[in-house]
Amino acid sequence: MKINIRLGLSFLLLGVGLFGFYMLSEQPIVIRILSILAGVGAFIAVFWTTPQGKQAFDFLGEAITEAKKVVWPTRKETIQMTLIVFVLVVIMAIFLAFIDISFSYIINLLLGRGD
Repeated sequence: MKINIRLGLSFLLLGVGLFGFYMLSEQPIVIRILSILAGVGAFIAVFWTTPQGKQAFDFLGEAITEAKKVVWPTRKETIQMTLIVFVLVVIMAIFLAFIDISFSYIINLLLGRGD
């Protein structure tokens, strides 16, 4: 039961931060941002102590580790792939235009509007 209370409290703190941001609409933006940062900071601090929070932060850490393993393409590879995509898009546009014109011609012949 204690775990559910902490989880609920963490989301309540997040809500209070968001509520404060909108309730302080007449105040300078710095104060509004500080209110939301305080709410988010309190949310993270309490959420971290729950099993769901630990699981979420572990997942986030693993995702960051995996993202660091990504091998990005070189500039040359990026340009080559972009050109290939561009050429294929142009070819497909021409093909679809041909199909559209053909269907239009056939429909006009079937409906008796052909020349």
